[in-house]
Amino acid sequence: MIDLSNFPEKSMKYNEIITIEPGKRSGKPCIRGMRITVYDILEYLASGMTEAEILEDFSELTSEDIKACLAFAAERERKLFVVS
Repeated sequence: MIDLSNFPEKSMKYNEIITIEPGKRSGKPCIRGMRITVYDILEYLASGMTEAEILEDFSELTSEDIKACLAFAAERERKLFVVS
């Protein structure tokens, strides 16, 4: 059984961390206006990098930044729906 007692009731507020600027990285969602995209972080995680490894490679990032990327992706996925 999964313990959900520590599961947050609402997603974190990522909108102060994730930014979208038309002239930066082709308008892709970036972290705090930097040129590191949400997609970049998700790719690193999917390839097997740990949060600690990402933070070591990108000293300008924080744990909150990575959580914001995950929250952004989760919210985006939640909004998708399939039309059949």
